[in-house]
Amino acid sequence: MKPFASLILLAAVLSSCGNDGPDYDASGNFEADEVIVSAQQNGQILSFTPNEGDLLKAGAPVGQIDVASARLQKEQVQASMQALRERTSSVEPQVELTRRQLAVQEAQLRQLLRERTRTENLIKADAATQKQLDDLNAQIDQLQKQTAVTRQQIRVQETGVATQNRGVLSERGSLSKVAEQYELQVQKGRIINPLAGTVLTKYAFAGEMATVGKPLYRIADTDTLTLRAYITGDQLPQVRLGQAVTVRIDQGEDRSKTYPGTVGWISSKSEFTPKTIQTKDERANLVYALKIRVKNDGFLKIGMYGEVLLNAAVGQNR
Repeated sequence: MKPFASLILLAAVLSSCGNDGPDYDASGNFEADEVIVSAQQNGQILSFTPNEGDLLKAGAPVGQIDVASARLQKEQVQASMQALRERTSSVEPQVELTRRQLAVQEAQLRQLLRERTRTENLIKADAATQKQLDDLNAQIDQLQKQTAVTRQQIRVQETGVATQNRGVLSERGSLSKVAEQYELQVQKGRIINPLAGTVLTKYAFAGEMATVGKPLYRIADTDTLTLRAYITGDQLPQVRLGQAVTVRIDQGEDRSKTYPGTVGWISSKSEFTPKTIQTKDERANLVYALKIRVKNDGFLKIGMYGEVLLNAAVGQNR
């Protein structure tokens, strides 16, 4: 048995000596674009429903911060706007009365003009006197002046009321902007989930006080994860954006699972090899980072270790 054991040991040593490095081209850890959702309003958290591991849809309401103060201030501003609205005057009733007066004067003026024409004809026939015509001309002149005054009065009424209303309405415009600001504060009291994904960490609970910028929870889209791997400068010419690669994860008991991946980003600058990363050429000091997008079937987790095969086709799980 001893010679047989020695042969096995020798074969293992020779095999290890003949292996130049790992059987993959790059390795790294899976990560995702994580978003920390923070409070946008001050106040007590009245309700907060997310739990770690929950799948949330984008735009879903997940909580409410107390905004009673902002809502009351908005209602107060709206009441002030209503009071200003009641202070505005309508020009129509005043102007309508003056216009009727003007209409009567113009009718009287037309009648006097016809009477003057008739009197002039009578004078030519020696049936009227010059004094009658002079009296008519005086009446016409007086009525024309009254008509001009009435027209001026209408313009003054329209201008005066419009100026008064303009001042009131300008004040109402500024109050309207204040009401919009309070409405924005009310809306910010609603906690809305910004993107579809999985809740990773929950930082707050109902009943706690929230301040603007306080983290509430952390969420990430885990449907597609990113494997951040590293390659050497010698491998860089073999990689391009959009290239299909194979990603492999360990499933224990000498078994692995492979996934198709796509190179989505290549660093333009080299960096020193991270201590936790192995490369195919372990002598390399400078490496380039890659980001490889991998569709998640539920087995991939953030922080999990993965290996990259640049030229291998995706095969069966081993």
